Amino acid sequence: MPVNILLSFLIGSALAWILIKITRTPPHLQGLVIGCCSAGNMGNLLLIVVPAVCEESNSPFGDTSVCSSYGKAYASLSMAVGAIYIWTYVYYVMSLYLNKSVSDAGTNKDSRIHIISSGESSTNIFLESSRKPLLHSNDRRSPDDSQIQAETRSTKSRFPFLDKMRQRINKFTEKIDLKMIFAPSTIAAIIGFVIGTISPFRKVMVGESAPLRVLDSSAALVGEAAIPAMTLVIGANLLSGLKRSGVGVSLIMGIIAIRYILLPLLGIVIVKAAYRFGFIGSDSLYQFILLLQYAVPPALAVGTIIQLFETSESECSVILLWTYAVAAFALTLWITFYIWLLT
Repeated sequence: MPVNILLSFLIGSALAWILIKITRTPPHLQGLVIGCCSAGNMGNLLLIVVPAVCEESNSPFGDTSVCSSYGKAYASLSMAVGAIYIWTYVYYVMSLYLNKSVSDAGTNKDSRIHIISSGESSTNIFLESSRKPLLHSNDRRSPDDSQIQAETRSTKSRFPFLDKMRQRINKFTEKIDLKMIFAPSTIAAIIGFVIGTISPFRKVMVGESAPLRVLDSSAALVGEAAIPAMTLVIGANLLSGLKRSGVGVSLIMGIIAIRYILLPLLGIVIVKAAYRFGFIGSDSLYQFILLLQYAVPPALAVGTIIQLFETSESECSVILLWTYAVAAFALTLWITFYIWLLT
């Protein structure tokens, strides 16, 4: 499942890059487009849809109670892994585009303010620049300095590949924000993995005879309340989408086509190929979860990331409004098709 979610993120990012080139998306919207196409809502939607499908009288996934328990476990794992990828991969990619657009906008604004406030004519500027010496004192290096620099360049040129790799690693680590990577959802997912995989912790906290079962029941109550709370958050975020913004119709249609046509079709190919080559088992419910991960609407965390950078908030609300409106029909059709495909 982690590999499947990562593939959906990577394929969505590649398709978003193609969409940006085709529609000539403005720079301040490119990060938003990549986030909406790559990150899917793999949390509360799966926790709502999968138990509802399992509780149907003619469910194709076997016994209702067994299907519901396994379905919630698969959906919870999907939510945890998706949260980790969103706040590591998606946040990093979006920050690259959003920081670039914000810095470009600030540079253009500062240059306009400087030109207007200076009041100097182009002739005066040219005269001032012509009085400057052609060679600064710092540029008059001694032969010893030039020899030292030549020796330094020769030593660096011995291992050019290692130097390039070191520079790229340094640039990557400088741009990583550990505070965002270890977001509360990521920390909760890590704690859940530790408790679920380590047997002593699981026996102490999970089960009717566990001494600390009150922690498990309390977390379950909070989790059940989080589902309707997240639904209210969706409605609050979509309310701003009723206002007008600068998002073009072609861009919205492109995002909808990627999320509800191209990604689900590619997901079918990937899941069927994984089953054919023995990477996944014959559990139809598990395959159903893997297929659903390609057909969900954009993640709400994309809106949170946009709000952190304080840019394109109205455009994000418009895109989320239309994608979730179409999801009511597209997700139903894909669920029906997936059930027919697996049975």
